[in-house]
Amino acid sequence: MVRGAFAFVVLALAALCAAMVPARAGDDPAAADRAGVRELLAQADALRSADRVRFEQALEQLYARRDSLDLAELQQLQYLRAYWLIVFGNDVTAGIARAQSLFHEAADPDLRFRAGSLVANSFAINRDFAEGLRFLEKTLPKRHEVDDRDIRHDGTNVAAALYNQLGQYTLAKTYAAETLADAPAPRAACFAGHFSLEARLRLGQLGEDDASAREMLAKCEAIGEGVVAGIIRTNLARHLAATGRPSEAITLLQQTVDKVTAIGYPWLVAEYRSLLSVLLEESGDIQGATRNAEAAVAQAAGIDGARAIADAYRVLYVIAERAGRPQEALEYFRKYAEADKAWLNEVKTRELAYQIVRQETSQKNQQIELLNQQNELLRLQQRVQEQEATNSRLLVLLLLVALATICYWAYKTKRMQRSLRHLAENDPLTGARNRHFFTQRAKQLFTAPGDEPVSLVMFDLDGFKLINDGFGHATGDWALVRVVEVCRALCTPRDCFARIGGEEFAILIPGADIARARHVAEECRARLAAIDSAESGHVFTVTASFGVTCSELAGRDLTSMMSQADRMLYRAKREGRNRVCVHELPRAVVEDLPERLSSSGADSDARSRVAAV
Repeated sequence: MVRGAFAFVVLALAALCAAMVPARAGDDPAAADRAGVRELLAQADALRSADRVRFEQALEQLYARRDSLDLAELQQLQYLRAYWLIVFGNDVTAGIARAQSLFHEAADPDLRFRAGSLVANSFAINRDFAEGLRFLEKTLPKRHEVDDRDIRHDGTNVAAALYNQLGQYTLAKTYAAETLADAPAPRAACFAGHFSLEARLRLGQLGEDDASAREMLAKCEAIGEGVVAGIIRTNLARHLAATGRPSEAITLLQQTVDKVTAIGYPWLVAEYRSLLSVLLEESGDIQGATRNAEAAVAQAAGIDGARAIADAYRVLYVIAERAGRPQEALEYFRKYAEADKAWLNEVKTRELAYQIVRQETSQKNQQIELLNQQNELLRLQQRVQEQEATNSRLLVLLLLVALATICYWAYKTKRMQRSLRHLAENDPLTGARNRHFFTQRAKQLFTAPGDEPVSLVMFDLDGFKLINDGFGHATGDWALVRVVEVCRALCTPRDCFARIGGEEFAILIPGADIARARHVAEECRARLAAIDSAESGHVFTVTASFGVTCSELAGRDLTSMMSQADRMLYRAKREGRNRVCVHELPRAVVEDLPERLSSSGADSDARSRVAAV
């Protein structure tokens, strides 16, 4: 499986140091066997990141005796197996599955915490940084349930390692400091010290003092943590080179390069060899630089997306170019560009993962805070209820008042919404629909599936200004209200009747052809003329001029229909008012009109007032 440069290191550093003290066997063979199993488990656990060969041998012995293990021991063996699959077995997916199962099923909180830490690292190995961070956030809060201090330290070390890899060095240093402040065991102190050293190096906080780095290197070497010691050497060498001591850096790396190579971790070997090749090339040792660069790129198959591989190819490219081998230099440059791009993509992926999870965490924290507030309120309510009955009744009363207030304001809000909608869609004087509602209704009709005809009747009251000027605006308002009442009685529920201007009205009739629309207009005209004005205290006649059209003539467009109807309305005005003018009424419909009007009961005078264009 392809792994990121940092991934092998993270898991190697995620060692959980559970204290497994064997029981005294005495002379009982069964007790001796149990003690041997526990001792073997403890030995395998201690060797995981220190000695691969002996670790694998211990695993084989444990698997040979697995039928004699109890549930807790089987789960510990499952953890060790998951670790081996991820670090050495090149099957991260299977290792993650085993560790996740333990995280959810293990009864022992210490083992759950170890499994969770392993899963977080494993997702990082699989380059699923976002999922690794998510699982880390599930695991870290459980460290307060862990009795074993060494296992607890592992969780904070995992966090420090992961945040270092994501470039969040301040966070990494914080978690490393948490471990170091809790009297850690030598291994945990080695890991935490390394993470703190790396974070301070990246943050530029080491200055020219390398004493702390050398001290940490000595401590890790003393307990046999070869992988961590190798990483510290690379970081120390970088620090020496950056502070103007490249020869010291070269010496430091050359003294242990064979030892690091023998460990067998591809990432560490590539880091070591690549850094050494860069330093040797800068010092003029072309042969040594070439040899180490080639050794570094030999590890490329297992660590795609590593900075070390890009640096090694760059060294080979520079050497070939200087030696006058352009074709070889071009090939190395191409590989360098590919490796450099892979590394940059890796960095971007890590940064994106951190930002995504940080946003998710922020939202989750807000939700948790809200839930905490709600829970606190519930606890307070329960405390009050546990007091005397009077206080309980008072609390119930207060809750009822609060509920009533909410309901009241919800009711008021609903009424306000309805009122606002009514004002937005209706004419406040007459109660008829306004032009806005009329336009929206027309859009609905014209965009509905099918080609159902739609007719439009527009009319304008004749001489309405004379009513206002002669009898006052109150009388004019009364006339408008009566016009709306008359027209509403004529319209069907599907029709849309609206006041679209001062004394201008329109009726949108879905499903009606031009003949039906003309009939409606004539009926409306007749009823308006029959309005008795005595109720207003004045005597006057209400008449209107009508313009009629339909979608079959004007198209399914409100603007076009209103334009045609408006022209017909003004024609009716010019021709004497109190009449209906229809846009392009077909002859067949004209001949059929007298019979339709006769059956509808319209007065005989209506026939003489129809104008066909």
